[in-house]
Amino acid sequence: MRSFPPRIATMNLKVVFVIVCVWALAISFTEAGIPKCCITTKMHVPKRYLLRVHKVEMQQRYGPCEIQALILHVRDLKKPICAHPKVLETFIAVLGETKSFKKKRAS
Repeated sequence: MRSFPPRIATMNLKVVFVIVCVWALAISFTEAGIPKCCITTKMHVPKRYLLRVHKVEMQQRYGPCEIQALILHVRDLKKPICAHPKVLETFIAVLGETKSFKKKRAS
């Protein structure tokens, strides 16, 4: 068995270390590791949460995620709520109620 001089073995170890560091940085910056997908959805979301939604996203079933879901980002909640796409109709109705209430109140 042929052994390498200590200098070459140290250089190989440094090269491996640099490659591992670059790979780790690439994954952390591109978030290519694990996609954040909803696994289950809720058919009912309380109105108090719907009134505090500040961002809405639609998760599609094709690609890395297996189910279609409505992702609701609610103020003062750490995790978003994964709702069934039909909840979007309820959300729009609640928004309409609050806008019409504000108009009536302003008049």
